[in-house]
Amino acid sequence: MKKYFSFKKHYLGIKLGFTIPINVFGPGLNIHHYGYIVVNAHVRVGENCNIQQGVNIGQNYGKDNCPIIGNNIYIGPGAKIFGKVTIADNIAIGANAVVTHSFYEEGITIAGCPAKKIGVRKFEEI
Repeated sequence: MKKYFSFKKHYLGIKLGFTIPINVFGPGLNIHHYGYIVVNAHVRVGENCNIQQGVNIGQNYGKDNCPIIGNNIYIGPGAKIFGKVTIADNIAIGANAVVTHSFYEEGITIAGCPAKKIGVRKFEEI
């Protein structure tokens, strides 16, 4: 059964454009569109993550340099998150944002290249 499910995961990953290892995301992962999503196996993401197409979450020079992302996160289309960064809970990451440093303040919106805080949001809006 392990071989079957491994093959099925690989096949569907190629068909839909996802490269997402198991046990990276917490419960409640929501992928809105199929197409090009790459996540490194050492990344850790909390519960209730909403992720759009074209997202890349990866490491930067070594195993320990991977993002740690909190709960209730929205990641917009084309966003890139890499390096040893920490993203707090209840954060919205804008489209095409490049996140290269940590954000510890909860309930904010970040966007840009490199990403910076652009607003404050209520938890219900995320």
